[in-house]
Amino acid sequence: MSDFTNKVVVITGGSEGIGKALVDAFLYQGAKVATCGRNYDKLYHLQASYPGKPFMIHTADVSKEQESKSFIDAVVKNFGTIDILINNAGVSMRAMVQDVELETIRKVMDVNFWGTVSCTKFALPHILKNKGTIVGVSSIAGFRGLPGRSGYSASKYAVNGFLEALRTELLHSGVNVMWVCPGFTASNIRNAALNKDGQAQGESPMDEKKMMTAEECARHILKAISKRKRTLVLTFRGKETVFLNRFLPSLADKLVHRFFFKNGRLVK
Repeated sequence: MSDFTNKVVVITGGSEGIGKALVDAFLYQGAKVATCGRNYDKLYHLQASYPGKPFMIHTADVSKEQESKSFIDAVVKNFGTIDILINNAGVSMRAMVQDVELETIRKVMDVNFWGTVSCTKFALPHILKNKGTIVGVSSIAGFRGLPGRSGYSASKYAVNGFLEALRTELLHSGVNVMWVCPGFTASNIRNAALNKDGQAQGESPMDEKKMMTAEECARHILKAISKRKRTLVLTFRGKETVFLNRFLPSLADKLVHRFFFKNGRLVK
């Protein structure tokens, strides 16, 4: 028996990356898992790898309020309740503010922020009843604005603020609200990141092999949920960035610029 045996766990964006690693980890721990994504084929193949397991999939784009509601309604119809909601679905971007189309930033905000808000809102009555957990998979970019990721940083700051407000509202309810801020984690998020025109850039400017794996990230998240933590900041570089930005912000500006730029050009 684990802390998650027979718990109903809802994970948005579970077809790949950290979301898929979370699906794998919770099913292994004996939870009942529901996930959604926009690509039915990826979801279908994921479900097919767990025959006989209490695992449901649902095609949904969480940037659309009605699709978020339909997903949550389907989970409750199938499993009867929700104990844990992990708002993991997200999209990044890579473009300078002077070049980016505003629609690109809107797309990022719609998925990362409004997707978190709508799924949380619709799942909240069930989580309140169970004194469960709400998690937002945020980012170091939610503590420190990153060049080339203005819309992404804004969306993650918004997620952190929304969840902090919600946590305070629910302080004596028995519900735990937590936001998780991975550092650079090996996943598809940089390949799928939107360019200035709002299209997937199709490549990663980073060395993915040197990053924390999605599976390791998922293990940290499960442990933090079990301990009902408030926040989780991962990787040494991530913790260092948050620390420097809080106490030495001008130095953080210079170090972040040095990391992302070379000869005045955004290279990461």
